[in-house]
Amino acid sequence: MRASMISLLFPLIAILITTFTQISYAQNSPQDYLNIHNKARSQVGVGPIYWDQNVASYAQNYVNQLKANCKMVHSKGPYGENLAWSSGDITGTSAVNMWIDEKQYYDYNSNTCAVGYRCGHYTQVVWRDSVRVGCAKVKCNDGRSTIISCNYDPPGNYIGQRPFDVDAFELPLSFNHGGFGDK
Repeated sequence: MRASMISLLFPLIAILITTFTQISYAQNSPQDYLNIHNKARSQVGVGPIYWDQNVASYAQNYVNQLKANCKMVHSKGPYGENLAWSSGDITGTSAVNMWIDEKQYYDYNSNTCAVGYRCGHYTQVVWRDSVRVGCAKVKCNDGRSTIISCNYDPPGNYIGQRPFDVDAFELPLSFNHGGFGDK
């Protein structure tokens, strides 16, 4: 009886392991990175960004250098760069979603972040002139932590420039912090 139960459970366990393994890799493909970037970009009227293998190779080479100490330090290379770190595993789409979540702190009118908050990762994601992206993920040498880098060509976040253009008649109230009659 016990042997027959084990023989029945073994295939079930194998299926579960396979499913969870596929899920963990499911949101790290180039297309996954592009989908989440382009969704955010389309919401502000910016054209799509495209995967670039040269930029992705740069990102992979750089995160490989970070995996020893697992500290997020920008490369200061030729590309725009967003980094994400997790004490465990994090998917590429989760990392990009963290950056996109900074949208709530970006004020289009003043072209600044809310006091005490960051929004530069978000503005890089939607930067209209950045048309190529490459991303990479690495598990750190501690065996637990993960670092993800997305690099953007050409880079964005130039001081004094807005990441995208909005027609004044299409400006949502969330961007101008009020409505008619505000003083």
